[in-house]
Amino acid sequence: MTLRYEDRAEPGVTQGYMIPGPVVFAFWHRSLLACVYRFRNLDIAILISASFDGELIARTVELLGFKAVRGSSSRGAAAGLRNMQQAYAEGHRCAFTADGPRGPVFVAKPGTALLANSVGQQAADGKPSGTWVGCFYALPDRAWQLRSWDRFLIPKPFSRVVLTWPAHIPASEVTPETVQAALDRAVQMATEEV
Repeated sequence: MTLRYEDRAEPGVTQGYMIPGPVVFAFWHRSLLACVYRFRNLDIAILISASFDGELIARTVELLGFKAVRGSSSRGAAAGLRNMQQAYAEGHRCAFTADGPRGPVFVAKPGTALLANSVGQQAADGKPSGTWVGCFYALPDRAWQLRSWDRFLIPKPFSRVVLTWPAHIPASEVTPETVQAALDRAVQMATEEV
């Protein structure tokens, strides 16, 4: 509650929390804690492991106004993708930690692109046309950095958190590589002097 947030968006880009669902966004796992308070009660669906630990996390995030979607990118990936497709169909904002749950850090996995390419309006052939993807990064100016695979950030009280919003990826261009490039751009924007 003591954190102060500053948005930095490329020209013409609307911050993700101002866009109603259904939408798909991606961010790095290390930014989770810096995002929780800022994005609470926005009906955001997030993929959480079906494990026992995941159950505890799911209950916690639901108290903060998130929709816990059960599944995994490593075990039962197909079920996790189906559950996120359902959340999208229900009109939720869908968010992926692109490098989670085990890394490597700052390497986007294909889940975001798979979801985006499997949803959207029905094309003439009856298949989904896909949807655009937004990426963002949250960087506290003062934080403890854990020695974990993701270099997880714990913002220090009264820190300023910079939220960066690079250009959204058009539906026709969504691939794991374009998601990676947009996330890399988000990190770059966070460290640029304004």
